[in-house]
Amino acid sequence: MLAYFVRRILTMVPTLIAISFIVFVIIQLPPGDYLETLIAELEAQGESVDPQRIDFLREQYGLDRPFLEQYAHWAFGLLQGDMGYSFEYEQPVADVIGDRLWLTMVVAVASIVFIYVVSFPIGIYSAVRQYSTGDYVLSFIGFLGLATPNFLLALVLMWLANSWFGTSISGLMDPKYLDQPWSWAKVGSVLEHLWIPVVVIGTSGTAAMIRRLRANLLDELERQYVVTARAKGVSNLKLLFKYPLRLAINPFIADIGSLLPAVISGAAIVSVVLDLNTTGQMLVSALQSQDMYLAGSFLMFQALLVVIGVFLSDLALAALDPRIRLEGKAFK
Repeated sequence: MLAYFVRRILTMVPTLIAISFIVFVIIQLPPGDYLETLIAELEAQGESVDPQRIDFLREQYGLDRPFLEQYAHWAFGLLQGDMGYSFEYEQPVADVIGDRLWLTMVVAVASIVFIYVVSFPIGIYSAVRQYSTGDYVLSFIGFLGLATPNFLLALVLMWLANSWFGTSISGLMDPKYLDQPWSWAKVGSVLEHLWIPVVVIGTSGTAAMIRRLRANLLDELERQYVVTARAKGVSNLKLLFKYPLRLAINPFIADIGSLLPAVISGAAIVSVVLDLNTTGQMLVSALQSQDMYLAGSFLMFQALLVVIGVFLSDLALAALDPRIRLEGKAFK
């Protein structure tokens, strides 16, 4: 186990290096750069552009350097905690992100908890009570959740929250707390507004997970070992949680590595609709304006979540399913 742990940690290092190079290539793929985009916007507004000032900014931001030199400067900066400089905001990326990154993590983690807490009981019930009235009702709700666009559900919940609870429309906290230091009142305001994006983001993921868990569990309940266990007198509840459910949730444990970044990526449009103080709107803006270091930092953050999530999911699968072995052995 320890050897596997060390080996996986060592494997993560070259993986992140390769991902960082691919990310840097991707953010450099669009033609031009931020300064060329800025020049086009100024000329469209009828403003004159000083070529000497543009050349000075290009040299200052390092955009005149060779590709590999730019990548090396950015990559070594990441190792030292320097995520680069945001051209659009004219500040270091770390200062621009600020509390947005933590608020994004809060929304993402809360959404994942919501997905698992809601989908697992419903999926288990639908499988155990197949073709019952409750199964049909929950399946209908699940299909409705899959079919409803997130932005439409966000608008409906915004109106309901304002009409029923008096919660301020849009944002992840009351406007008066935006520039205030963190306090219990500010935390309470975040919790008051948090349920709207959590429900919106988690609805589609919950509906999809319910259908998958139901199908997996129905397949396991028809296996021969279940029939044998029942013949030996094992109670239905003990049998369900000890064998079929442990095997049916394997795909969901394996999805931990992709679920968190997927939730963060999928929340970009929702954050625009709800005007959330998360990284969603900033990522969209960075991609549109070719603010490459800001966009690259977001992409590297999501890649780091994937690598760590896959590592944790592998360990969880090994602990959950005794058929999985971390150390390979030769069989004759």
